[in-house]
Amino acid sequence: MTAYFPPPDNGLNVIHVDNEIIVVDKPAGLLSVPGRGEGMDDCLASRVQARYPDAIIAHRLDMSTSGLLVLARGAEMHRQLSRFFRERQIDKRYVAVVYGLMADDGGEVELPLICDWPNRPRQKVDFEIGKPSLTRFRVVSRDPEANTTRVELEPVTGRSHQLRVHMASLGHPILGDDLYGGEATALADRLLLHAMDLGLFHPLTAAAIQFHSDAPF
Repeated sequence: MTAYFPPPDNGLNVIHVDNEIIVVDKPAGLLSVPGRGEGMDDCLASRVQARYPDAIIAHRLDMSTSGLLVLARGAEMHRQLSRFFRERQIDKRYVAVVYGLMADDGGEVELPLICDWPNRPRQKVDFEIGKPSLTRFRVVSRDPEANTTRVELEPVTGRSHQLRVHMASLGHPILGDDLYGGEATALADRLLLHAMDLGLFHPLTAAAIQFHSDAPF
């Protein structure tokens, strides 16, 4: 197993907090929840709970991914947020830098995914037993000199590693991806994937709320 070296705890980047929810900006390299094994306890959930003991994480980002995460305050709010995610009532948009110049300005990737069990945590495309997975993409800009494309990604479904596998399946892996990047792995010192936009209905007031975090790359 790869050694875990989480970023130093220099304080939370809290985007929003009220009596029902907390929205934070997770740094790359930090687990969302505790990992298995010794020395894997430091994570976003534990750091938030140190300040807000009633916080319960409602979804996850890959350790290598940075960006917005929402946590519930208390069990009832957690049930409501979990239902929102289950019913796809929460909008999430990511930004990534991928290898190569994407030909299409936008489109969809619909490829079923399943855990590649002998090589976990890797996921793989499997048309027989894979779970339906849909990603929408929109090109933001292309850099011919660097041979890269900045792209906005919307995961309609929420499978593990979905955005990473779907981009790699197009022949445009995300830079810095140590699982699916191939030669693109060495082109960045971190995974260039960031959860930049989060939209949801407030679980108490039902008001539509939006949060944004600029990508650090």
